[in-house]
Amino acid sequence: METNRGRIRVEPGAKRVRAYLGGVPVADTVRPLLVWEGPHYPAYYLPAADVREDLITPDGERAHSPSRGDARRGTISAGGRTAAGAALYYDDSPIEEIRGHYRFDWNALDAWFEEDEEVFTHPRDPYTRVDILTSSRLVRVAVGGVTVAESTSPRMLFETGLPVRYYLPKPHVRMDLLEPTDTVTTCPYKGTAQYWSVRIGDTLHADIVWSYRTPLPESRAIAGLLCFYNEKADITVAPD
Repeated sequence: METNRGRIRVEPGAKRVRAYLGGVPVADTVRPLLVWEGPHYPAYYLPAADVREDLITPDGERAHSPSRGDARRGTISAGGRTAAGAALYYDDSPIEEIRGHYRFDWNALDAWFEEDEEVFTHPRDPYTRVDILTSSRLVRVAVGGVTVAESTSPRMLFETGLPVRYYLPKPHVRMDLLEPTDTVTTCPYKGTAQYWSVRIGDTLHADIVWSYRTPLPESRAIAGLLCFYNEKADITVAPD
């Protein structure tokens, strides 16, 4: 059953979800709730019966949300690790479905699994789709007025709610203008990305190129290809 209250949407999840801290499963459930607290992706709310409550120490503090009400805050301790204030327990929420459920700070825990696959950054949204299509359209990328990439064999990535991204083979990119950085990001659909900046003359355009060297299986078609931020580069696609 789906419930809406203000901007909050609640739906039952169908996957087994596990959360770990210090190598210890803090929660293991086949009855998760997907709760959209914002428009972009959901959070997991886990029933108390499937949570190791013996690993959670109440902090004596409460967190307040205008839509979800008050939650008791607790610290999770497991496997020699401590996640201070990382557990919220909703015992008297105005949203009936989340009463008796915990919400964990995703980044405070070591690992999350959907079934037996590790998930990064946030839960996968069941309404987000990623399509990667081979194309023969000409894609030209310019930065600071200089053409830095040109290809007629791009992979076009269509992800719900985002601009089309163009992934290009490295031989079609001016790699001499790229400088690797230490920036790393993760995506629950694509995996871990590494970044480059583009230097045009004396100007450095920081972290505007990324690549997934070993993407997740569903996105393996973009492995090793380079993508430029549409928002930070001038990208033309022909025919347009």
